[in-house]
Amino acid sequence: MAKRKMPAGMGGGNMNNMMKQVQKMQQDMAKLQEELEEREVEATAGGGAVKVVATGKKNILSIKIDPEVIDEDDIEMLEDLVLAAVNEAIVKAEEMVNSEMGKITGGMNIPGLM
Repeated sequence: MAKRKMPAGMGGGNMNNMMKQVQKMQQDMAKLQEELEEREVEATAGGGAVKVVATGKKNILSIKIDPEVIDEDDIEMLEDLVLAAVNEAIVKAEEMVNSEMGKITGGMNIPGLM
């Protein structure tokens, strides 16, 4: 019986290289996960009247409100500013994660990584 050749890229040497690359990618992603706990993004709303700081894991660390924007007759405006700043912080955190993941994966979109 004739020996079948494996398709290009399926040989033992290439498979070993691919496995090493996958292991390195996994290690890099684990390291990034740890770093994201420490990295922070900042977002503001209302010209800086409300400032939100979040981690790369999208945990809100702080919300600062300029006392001058507090109007007891217009609490809704303050609520809107807080909401806008929190949402912007989350978007910035996601952008940071996507940027860092792109460096690890070489720009490949691999669903479910983070």
